[in-house]
Amino acid sequence: MRTAHVVETVRTAEHALMARLPDGTLMHRAAFGLASVCAQILPRVSGARVVLLVGSGDNGGDALFAGAELARRGAAVTAVAAGRTPHPGGLAALRAAGGRTAAVAEAADLVAAADLVVDGLVGIGVRGALREPHASLAALTETTDAAVVAVDLPSGVDADTGAVPGASVRADVTVTFGTHKPGLLVDPGAQRAGVVEFVDIGLAPDLPAPDVVAPQAADVAALLPRPTAESDKYRRGVLGLAAGSDRYRGAAVLAAGGALRTGVGMLRYAGQPEVAREVVARWPEAVVSVLDPMDPVASLPRRVAAWVIGPGRGLHPTAAAELEAVLATEEPVLVDADAITLLARDPDLVRKRDAPTLLTPHAGELSRLLPGADRADIEANRLEHARRAAAEYGCTVLLKGSTTLVAEPGRPVAANPTGTPLLATAGSGDVLAGMIGALLAAGLPSWEAAVCGAYLHGLAARLAHDGAPISASDLFDAVPRAIAAVTRPGE
Repeated sequence: MRTAHVVETVRTAEHALMARLPDGTLMHRAAFGLASVCAQILPRVSGARVVLLVGSGDNGGDALFAGAELARRGAAVTAVAAGRTPHPGGLAALRAAGGRTAAVAEAADLVAAADLVVDGLVGIGVRGALREPHASLAALTETTDAAVVAVDLPSGVDADTGAVPGASVRADVTVTFGTHKPGLLVDPGAQRAGVVEFVDIGLAPDLPAPDVVAPQAADVAALLPRPTAESDKYRRGVLGLAAGSDRYRGAAVLAAGGALRTGVGMLRYAGQPEVAREVVARWPEAVVSVLDPMDPVASLPRRVAAWVIGPGRGLHPTAAAELEAVLATEEPVLVDADAITLLARDPDLVRKRDAPTLLTPHAGELSRLLPGADRADIEANRLEHARRAAAEYGCTVLLKGSTTLVAEPGRPVAANPTGTPLLATAGSGDVLAGMIGALLAAGLPSWEAAVCGAYLHGLAARLAHDGAPISASDLFDAVPRAIAAVTRPGE
């Protein structure tokens, strides 16, 4: 797992470590790591034109000391000071190595001619929108052809949340120190960070449990259930699926396919006659039952290990009765799509539930569950709202979007690293619901099932057509390939 900590925690760990080290050791460690990454990016260091955008904080000092190292290797390094008091030691080191300084008025021409731009404008503790001249300097990184490297975090990105309240640096590479910052893993900040390179400066012994994690392939592989010689269809998990309606028949087919291709032992589908026929026509291995129009709740399957309810199911009274009945069971339940809208009318169905529950909203659906939060607020502050929903409903929440987040009370928030705009297509969320449902039925706890499902879902989208556009049904064949990629890497 990539682990991330909020600024307050980072500062506490830094102070504890600095108390045991000679003055300046941490900054020199960071600067050396930064210079090494910059040197790898440049085709050649000698003769390269490097521009440092520096403020008055420690990130500016890191940039200046790194610039000094590049200047000693023959680079032409110029520092543009946005603050009145650049780090004095770093500035002296840069000048001693042959670097020079320039006024803010020269910055546009310098950046336009640069091979590499280093962003050391503000540190991780800065909150709110950048002020001038920092905002104008940050904007220069949007159009330059030079490679842009951010120090610890792109200036203008909130380190703890990933929010971008105004102008910000758009980095190609971010070199972060000691631990990742949540804003590097969560959009919109993650979109500004580019490739994140981690430099170990010795903070690990002083860091507590992380606030945010980003799973990697090995983490997912370690969690995924695998059949053994003793496995049968019941041990592999029986999933109940209440999805689809006459209006949205495809939702049932897509959710069923997601579950079956993720390896569920048995899928028990219940739905209206026409929908049930389409499910069994596409997936003959599904066990399909038709709802009794006089008593549809009584027609729901009973012997299941977990439930998925909601995709394309509609908002009619029968769907509301189904939701109430399913949430009254003791099995894990994934609540998605229309069922989330119904849940917003009676939140206590989940709040008073003891059995595991997983909500999988997008931002618009989450706004219905959180009074006073609109979609724009949620998109701008995804971490805050995912945590709030998990706390208020006392369950696991998977917030879909550009960065899919998984929040659960008492656990770090997981930020999925495999998300892709390829998944912005109708029905992809139905496939995801089925995939996670299969993992729940196999026995994974809600947080782990959501983390694995989101990771595999994004990876499958990337594999489906080698990055070309996809439709939701293209994920069916790609899901087994994604599972193989994480469980049998290199084959």
